[in-house]
Amino acid sequence: MKVVVTVVEKVQSVAHIDVPDGLSTDSIKQHIVDRYNSGEILTDLNIFHVDFESISAKIVKQTPEDSV
Repeated sequence: MKVVVTVVEKVQSVAHIDVPDGLSTDSIKQHIVDRYNSGEILTDLNIFHVDFESISAKIVKQTPEDSV
């Protein structure tokens, strides 16, 4: 029997990054978004906290060929 299990978790990640001095609040936000969208910030992110949301399972019907 095959079962597809789906787990939903809320993950909070934290990154300590350097931001250029003298930027306005909006410029800081844009700088962070740009780094995130480019993938640069992903290497700095560390999982801080994980909250379990839900788990579900669905039985997948097997054809005779699948059990061989």
